[in-house]
Amino acid sequence: MIAVLIAGAVAGMAALFGTRLLISFFSKRGLGQPILGKEDLGPEHHMLKQGTPTMGGLAIIGGALLGWLTAHMREGLVFSRQGLVVWVGIVAMAGMGLLDDVIKVRKGHNRGIFWRRKNYITMLMSVGLAWWLVAATGVAETISLTRADSPGWEVPTVVWVMFAAAIIWATTNAVNVTDGLDGLAGGSAMMAFGAFVIIGYLLFRNDEIYGAVVNPLDMGVMAAAFAGACGGFLWYNAAPARIIMGDVGALGIGAALAFLALTLNTQLLLVLICGINVVEAGSVALQMGVFKASGRRKRLLRMSPVHHHFELLGWPETTVIIRFWLIAAVFVATALGIFIADFTRLASDIGTGP
Repeated sequence: MIAVLIAGAVAGMAALFGTRLLISFFSKRGLGQPILGKEDLGPEHHMLKQGTPTMGGLAIIGGALLGWLTAHMREGLVFSRQGLVVWVGIVAMAGMGLLDDVIKVRKGHNRGIFWRRKNYITMLMSVGLAWWLVAATGVAETISLTRADSPGWEVPTVVWVMFAAAIIWATTNAVNVTDGLDGLAGGSAMMAFGAFVIIGYLLFRNDEIYGAVVNPLDMGVMAAAFAGACGGFLWYNAAPARIIMGDVGALGIGAALAFLALTLNTQLLLVLICGINVVEAGSVALQMGVFKASGRRKRLLRMSPVHHHFELLGWPETTVIIRFWLIAAVFVATALGIFIADFTRLASDIGTGP
């Protein structure tokens, strides 16, 4: 438990001071976030944010990595191969986001790598990372809700790799879509990482129940580091934001959440843990579906993702953010309730067994 606390505390402080340094660095050089305007069918009401320093996700990724590394200085917590593979995946996805951010800033337009090309690249990266996770670690190759054998659908390795790749790709994109209001993506991600801290620690303390999980404590420490880093970043990202996360943060956070679900055998539970991200990404898919089905004449929402729809209905940005945080909290609490209920039942069966 001390390692978990160390990771969260160090990551939080590192992200807090790191974000402040990034604000100064980018402000002095005039490197700010371009905003899509009316001509690009973007949120015109956000044009006041034009020029806000961006790429703040560097502080989240860097702070989380420092917190994770520092926690390993404590005796008893060893570096795992699984943890190293996951970190390479997170940094790779964050690097893709960083490239996109740099192109946007240099072009002065909020379209970096053309979105279809970016989708293809991130999907190929997801497949490669999923395959490496299987090849280099002992991760369970089952489709699971709360543990490897619940429901524990066993599938061929190639199917699991494609399933895992889809999770990585979808989660990174869903977090990216959610990152449209000050603090929305960071705050909801902090709650999701908090859930994985609890899950990872319970798995570690009850290996007689969850024996199939590889290095759950290392994953719990990683989740704590990301939760702390998101908290430190939010100090400056809360509305009105002094810095924007950027794709480097959104893709890195999305990859971290996906890898935690895959390594802790809670892939299906991720739908609830990241429930607000599912709603946001789903709203974009529905908007596009209705628009195309109507011959490009009708739209389901005034603007997608759905947080912009509520802004155009007249909700202040802070109201949308806080209410969406509350919805995210309900999703996370429901997911934890399902996990803990299953854990309690298993623990009771073991305690009353012969």
